[in-house]
Amino acid sequence: MRVAHIITGIGEGGAQAVLCRLCINDTRNEHTVICMMQEARYGRLLAERGIRVVYLGMPRGKLRIGPLVRLWRLLRRERFDVVQTWMYHADLLGGLVSRLAGVPRICWGIRHSGLVPGESSRSTIAVARLCAMLSPWLPHAIVCCADNAAWMHQKLGYCGHKLHVIPNGYALDDLMPDPEGGGGLRDALGVPRNTVLIGMVGRLNVQKHHENLLDALVKLRSQGEEVRCLLVGEGVRHDMPDVARWLTSRGLENTVNALGTRTDIPAIMNALDLHVLSSAFGEGFPNVVAEAMACGTPCVTTDVGDAARIVGDIGWVVPPRDSEALAAAIGEALRERREQPEAWLARQARAHRHIHAEYGLERMVEAYRQLWRAGTPHDTLEPQTEGAPR
Repeated sequence: MRVAHIITGIGEGGAQAVLCRLCINDTRNEHTVICMMQEARYGRLLAERGIRVVYLGMPRGKLRIGPLVRLWRLLRRERFDVVQTWMYHADLLGGLVSRLAGVPRICWGIRHSGLVPGESSRSTIAVARLCAMLSPWLPHAIVCCADNAAWMHQKLGYCGHKLHVIPNGYALDDLMPDPEGGGGLRDALGVPRNTVLIGMVGRLNVQKHHENLLDALVKLRSQGEEVRCLLVGEGVRHDMPDVARWLTSRGLENTVNALGTRTDIPAIMNALDLHVLSSAFGEGFPNVVAEAMACGTPCVTTDVGDAARIVGDIGWVVPPRDSEALAAAIGEALRERREQPEAWLARQARAHRHIHAEYGLERMVEAYRQLWRAGTPHDTLEPQTEGAPR
C-alpha cells in the first residue's frame, strides 16, 4: 500500500520517534511523510533512510490556507491508499483535507492521555473537542498509543468503536544492557562510576514537571542521600532561564547536569542507576520508561498515561505532582540497590526481559499493517470498550 503520514512538526518528540521507526521498518508498504511545518531532526533521519518527506511550510502557531491547498493537491495527485495522521492538529486538518481529496482510508493518531485546562494550550483542547465531534464520520479508525489514552478520549466523546490501541514498539537491538557504554559516558561527563546517578529524559515542557523531580532531589539530600542527576531533552540546558532558576533556587547547580538534546539515548539509560519520569499529565505511552527498562535500568514514574502498565511490579509508581511520594520511591529504590544487590540485579534483568517480550518493533509494525488493511475499523481488531484502562 501507499501510505501517507501527516504530522504537524517533525522535530523532537515521542510521536516523531515512533513515526520514524514505523516508516523505516515497514518495508512491505511505501511511505511518504508530510510535515505541515518546516524541516527538522526526524525528517532528516527519514530522508537519510530513503523515506520521502514533504514539507508544507506552515508557520508555527499560525493557520495558513496555502499549505492546506498544497496538501490537497498532493493527496489528489498521488492517490494514496491510506492517510495516517499524528496528533490532534494533524488529525483535524489532515483528516479534513484527506476527506476532501478523496482518500479512501483515513486513520487518526492520538498520543496523549489527557488534557488539563490551564496547562494544555486552549487551542489544543479546542481542537481535541472538535475532533471528538467529527470522529463518528471523518476517520475510519483512531489509533491510540495507550489504553489510558483510548479510555480518556472515549470519555471526551470520541467514537468508541473506532478507537484501537497500538502500543509503541522499539528497535530492541539498540536498547540493551551495556555497562561499558554507560560507564564510558560517565567518564566523558566527569561522573565517577561509583556515584549514584539518576536522571530523566524529557523535553522542557510543563507536562514533564521537572520541578517535581528537583524538589524530590532536595528532599533526598536532606535525608542524607548523595545523588547526582542527569536531565536530557530539548531545551533542558543550564543556559535556559527556567532551568537556571530552578537549579539555583534549590542549590542544585553542582548536583544536576542539564545536557539538552542527545542522540545517544541507549548510553544515557545505561549510565543511569535509576530513571525517573516526573510528568504531571498528558503522557500517552512514555517512550523513555520503556527505553530505560529495555536497557535494564529500573524506573520510578508518576502515574500518567500507561506508565504504570509499562513498569508493572518491576518499578515504582507514585501520584503526579507529589514530590514527597516521588522522593520516597526514589529513596526506596536506592536503598534496595545499596542493601540488596542481588534483588537489584534481578529487578534489572526483569525490566530488560519485560520490554523485550512485550514491546518489540515488529509487533507494532504488524498492528499498523492490520489496521491499514482492514475493510472497516473493526474487521481485524477488537473495538475499544468502555471502562477503566487498568
